[in-house]
Amino acid sequence: RMSPTATVAAGAVCISSTAVLMRLAGTSASLAALGRCLFALPVLGSLAWLERRPGNGRPGAPPMPSRRRWLARLAGVFLAADLIVWDHTIADIGAGLSTVVGNLEVLIIGVLAWLVLGERPRRSLVLASPVMLAGLVLVGGLADGAGSHAYGADPRLGVVLGVGVALLYAIYILMLRQATSSPESAAGPGARTAVAAPLFEATVGAVAGSVVLGLALGDFHHGPTWSAVGWLALLALTSQVIGWLLITLSMPKLAAGMIGALLLIQPAGSVVLSYLFLGERPSPLQLAGVVLMLAGVVIAVSGRTPAVTYSRRRTRIIRQASAASSGRSAPKSP
Repeated sequence: RMSPTATVAAGAVCISSTAVLMRLAGTSASLAALGRCLFALPVLGSLAWLERRPGNGRPGAPPMPSRRRWLARLAGVFLAADLIVWDHTIADIGAGLSTVVGNLEVLIIGVLAWLVLGERPRRSLVLASPVMLAGLVLVGGLADGAGSHAYGADPRLGVVLGVGVALLYAIYILMLRQATSSPESAAGPGARTAVAAPLFEATVGAVAGSVVLGLALGDFHHGPTWSAVGWLALLALTSQVIGWLLITLSMPKLAAGMIGALLLIQPAGSVVLSYLFLGERPSPLQLAGVVLMLAGVVIAVSGRTPAVTYSRRRTRIIRQASAASSGRSAPKSP
């Protein structure tokens, strides 16, 4: 019953704990990525099976076409690479700031969606971009005097890796969005929309990608302790299951640039959580940057969602045409 923007925002709040939980787990980068995805597979697989079953007078969700399954799995490989690089970024500049730098993906998504998918950036997103950039500059510590307040052993390397994280994350989001943006359900009118299935397929790809990349990098040199297993299980539940289920649910209903804008809620939450649980202390300028970023999100979502507007208009036209063909007056669209 939530609006698409509210659903994505709730998912972004859930995944804002990702970097903090990865740091608390204390494992290698590849093990953290593998654990997050592997623990999520049974839950996502069960949900994917349930949504294919009919219920409440509605047919179940149709099976995903083969092409979309493989597209989701390929997206998962990019997610695995993103998580591994992100873990190294956390070690260099801290959990909060690494999340902020990685969220440069909001701009990359807008550019890629324009160049590849032909989606012109929304006016509100264009207006919000300078505000977001200013916030990212401040939160990244670039205005704190030659990086004097930056976290981590190598802040410069962390920023470089963060840009790579942003690119990988943007590709993952766009590919997963394409895998979930299907035409009318093959099971007929009223059928459920597959939500858990594409995320399950993407997680399968992420597990495979984590194993391959971990072996290639020689990053499986030690096993996690029981406490690390607990943190990774919590990470899988909050981020890979709940958070991304909420985000995936609304992906087909939102423009790509809007999805990236809403996901900027994640870095703000990560800064707060890293302050509380990891002792990271952002400067006043960085906190001002958080405020600017949230203001940018408000500006970006101030307009009506194009996909929802189009859906309502399309429904009204279909109702009017149906009523005209049957000789009745058309009902008013709510």
